[in-house]
Amino acid sequence: MDGMGRQYRIAEAEGVAPVTQKKTGTLLTHVSTAPHKYDGAVNTPVHRTSTIVFNTYEEFENSAKAPFNYGRHGTPTSVAFEQAIAALDGAAGSVSTGSGLSAITLALMAFAKSGDHVLMSDNVYSPSRRFCTEMLGKFGVEVEFYAPMIGAGIEKLFRKNTAVLFLEAPGSITFEVCDIGALVKSAKAKKTTTIMDNSWATPLLFKPLANGVDVSVMSATKYICGHSDVILGVASGTADSYPLLKKTALQLGLCAGSEELYLGLRGLRTLEVRLKEHQSRALEMAQWLEKQPAVSRVMHPALAACPGHDNWKKYFKGSSGTFGIVLKEGDKKKVARMLDGFKIFHMGASWGGYESLCFPQQPQSNRTAIPVTEPGFFLRLHIGFEDIDDLKTDLAEGFKRLAG
Repeated sequence: MDGMGRQYRIAEAEGVAPVTQKKTGTLLTHVSTAPHKYDGAVNTPVHRTSTIVFNTYEEFENSAKAPFNYGRHGTPTSVAFEQAIAALDGAAGSVSTGSGLSAITLALMAFAKSGDHVLMSDNVYSPSRRFCTEMLGKFGVEVEFYAPMIGAGIEKLFRKNTAVLFLEAPGSITFEVCDIGALVKSAKAKKTTTIMDNSWATPLLFKPLANGVDVSVMSATKYICGHSDVILGVASGTADSYPLLKKTALQLGLCAGSEELYLGLRGLRTLEVRLKEHQSRALEMAQWLEKQPAVSRVMHPALAACPGHDNWKKYFKGSSGTFGIVLKEGDKKKVARMLDGFKIFHMGASWGGYESLCFPQQPQSNRTAIPVTEPGFFLRLHIGFEDIDDLKTDLAEGFKRLAG
């Protein structure tokens, strides 16, 4: 694969003009569409295919140069999705995978090898952490977790064999926003590859590659798809990092399903309007929760009290619909009484869909750089599209059960 060159050959074969810079709404609406090729259909169809056949032996011998040669390597559906994400990310190319976690593991395996040292933020998504501690270690990669708010102090942790610096902002469960610029600057000085999980913000609210990050990964399951019906991941890279991402994905046999890719493209079309609604609803809810006696702390990057709020203002264009709170009450039986009685909020992993969710995972067991000793009970909230007053009522009634 020759990176961007192959993408342009595919675009030409599909009748899709190479993407030019447009304002976000226009880009989301029209990127990776080719109605003239599909009898006027505005959506790129689902291409369910494994085998690609060739008419002559000469064509077969040159199949590596063809736009498509095997379904796992790419289809018109996967290319349309990847080209759209690359346009949003400002990337040389993107690679779609079967889940957000697989996009993360792809990026780590592409740039870390046996004998290397990897620096991971202590507040990363817990499956990312488990992959590092339980899988990378088996292959001789040493992983060190750093305090997320370390900033320029990260310089002291680099070694000669530090291959990757991994960032996640805001952090999982506790929502700290690290000083992305300081971390990236230190990594560049050490010629260390930077990878960032940008699932919370998406490229609409923060563009990692434009801020010096080498690889941006996202769980497209969440805001990109937006309807809680898809498992999908994507990794985007610069001109230097993309070829290795693509090569590693091919070697590992990573690819996304055609139906999921189609739904990912569908979700992209409404991403801007959904994120605006998520932002306004979540911010209103977070401000309301700050006034509730049962809540000791609200962890929303747009609020001044959230660790790293100044970093959020510096780097991000806005906020999404997911944030955390800490309840003053830490008794699990009392908290269970609160959670079990919810009428609208459901307990469940993930976020980014149309429905409101609460996720009662506690961070204490997943932190080592700086232990979490704060009393109370952590609760992650995702604010969906239900009536905001109904959501407040659901929470208020839950607080009454908690106190009773």
